Amino acid sequence: MSTFYIVATPIGNLGDLSPRAVEVLKSVDHIACEDTRTSGKLLSAFGINTPKFSFHLHNEHHKVEHVLNILRGGQSVALISDAGMPGISDPGFLAVRAIKQEGITVTVIPGPDAVTTALVASGLPCDKYCFEGFLPPKKGRQKRLKELSEEERTIVFYESPHRIVKLLKELEEHFEPERLAAVARELTKKFEEVVRAPISELKEDFENRASIKGEIAVVVAGKGYSE
Repeated sequence: MSTFYIVATPIGNLGDLSPRAVEVLKSVDHIACEDTRTSGKLLSAFGINTPKFSFHLHNEHHKVEHVLNILRGGQSVALISDAGMPGISDPGFLAVRAIKQEGITVTVIPGPDAVTTALVASGLPCDKYCFEGFLPPKKGRQKRLKELSEEERTIVFYESPHRIVKLLKELEEHFEPERLAAVARELTKKFEEVVRAPISELKEDFENRASIKGEIAVVVAGKGYSE
């Protein structure tokens, strides 16, 4: 019987790929990759030679039918993203929805993700939180930030290195400047960094840096939280 596997991959440290994930990636008939070049390095490191094809945000609508045809033929497919859990700010949702509608088995192989890693490392409340991913670059961005300023749960954002200062400035403007937050960078890698401070201090810190590298998660305390 065909199965569609959603497989979490390391967000930085290759040692975080689980033995179960390796077993599945070796046993399936095809691997759908967000970027075949990036995934090729990971797969090669673990001696995985399974045929792969591209499956990313720009071709997801087109590729869903391709995946379905493979599964209808009795073969299994594993979906991996460049890092972390597919479907979390990465392609995957459309495929899972379509495959579920066909009654084909979907199995998730859990593993690392930047959301919960940053959240726990931040030292901010983890019992209730909301994940915003990447904010809209323009339309609706300021409105959403204003809405989130009233959120009482811990909030997690994703941001790119070249836009992190802009985000921190916006958070200072829309949230209380003294509200606690944390910027998590290069998670699980050699130069992992989690800086925790009031938003205004984080903004000043990152404004004064000569360069900023690595994927970033920003964790912000909910309204009313104090220590």
